[in-house]
Amino acid sequence: MTTDLQQLVDALGARLGRSVAIDDRRLRLLAHSAHHGEADAARIESLTTRAVSAELAEHVAAVGAACATGLFTVRERPEIGIRAARYGMPVRYDGILLGYVWLTANEGPAGHRETEALREAARQAALVLHRAHLREEVAQSRERELVRDLTSADPVLRSEAAGALIEEGLATAGNVVAVVATVGEHPKEPLPEEQRLALQLAVAHTRRRIAPARSLCLTRPDHALLLSIWPGTDDEAAACAAEDMAAALVRRLCAELPSVPPVVCRTGVGQVRHRLTDAAVSYEEARQAAELARATGSAQPVTAYARLGIYALLAKLPTADLVESMHPGLCDLLQPGSGAPELVDTLSAYLDEAGDARRTAARLHIHRSTLYHRLHRVEKLTGLSLACGNDRLTAHLTLKIARLRHPR
Repeated sequence: MTTDLQQLVDALGARLGRSVAIDDRRLRLLAHSAHHGEADAARIESLTTRAVSAELAEHVAAVGAACATGLFTVRERPEIGIRAARYGMPVRYDGILLGYVWLTANEGPAGHRETEALREAARQAALVLHRAHLREEVAQSRERELVRDLTSADPVLRSEAAGALIEEGLATAGNVVAVVATVGEHPKEPLPEEQRLALQLAVAHTRRRIAPARSLCLTRPDHALLLSIWPGTDDEAAACAAEDMAAALVRRLCAELPSVPPVVCRTGVGQVRHRLTDAAVSYEEARQAAELARATGSAQPVTAYARLGIYALLAKLPTADLVESMHPGLCDLLQPGSGAPELVDTLSAYLDEAGDARRTAARLHIHRSTLYHRLHRVEKLTGLSLACGNDRLTAHLTLKIARLRHPR
């Protein structure tokens, strides 16, 4: 597509003796000819970043560019970088807007000759973009099919899918890390259409940060999967890069869903796997990390499976077995009507700080004598002995299980 569009703008630029550019419908630069004369800030931004500012996009929209059927003009606005007006011709296929062909007004007016040349160029560009769109749809459909197989429970399917992805140029070999993005507080329930679309857009935006064949994606009813591949990268670097990518994905997801509280947009990151056939393992880890973040009420936008600690083990055990293993005395204290939330918080902080009274008191902003008084009350009410290692372990596990089941 890029070659065909470049040949088109080069031929038109030579014919008219002026600079020509083609953008997609979001005003991202697709091809441009040699520039004649001085370029303004908007032109330079488009050439260097292949994108435009939100203000410039709004200015173009305000002149009715998206609805135009023929030549239109975008007036100068020096304050947003447009020092020379633009003549634009919409690129449409079967009535659907695909992009724009541009001339700048400082190189001369757009008379009948220029208008007809732009119209013909737009018609040719429409054919190129439409063919590219069809090829992209086929490639995306094939990718979805293979990623479903790659993340299945069948090892034969996984092996065949990995081989096909590499052979067809959709993926490369290397360390692979899964990122799962979720929205909301209701696991395994299909998301509303708006949220599913936001997930798709956020994943697509994030993928552009990665080189071709280094990422794969799949949107499920309740989450989205983004697999990143890091050839020639050690485990630590791949894990860090995947977490950075997950953070960028959450930021974009929040931007796509301004009406949704940011705290419910989360990502889970699986561990690094060395073969594409093991992507399913990283995927399950990423799903578990995202689900545990939701289950524990975590406010962190990115949760790595490698740092789940005891929760990774607890999540593998049957719920009934976990409940049965909870300390009965502490369960009574955990009841909503017990009137002892500060005792639970104190005990949790004390155990998280490995029984260090000084650190616990500093964390809770209380005097050490207050801490000892509260811990004594916990022992009296629950029958626990915090001097006993087994009791401390039982209490700590009970609190973790409680948070897993009923986050506050």
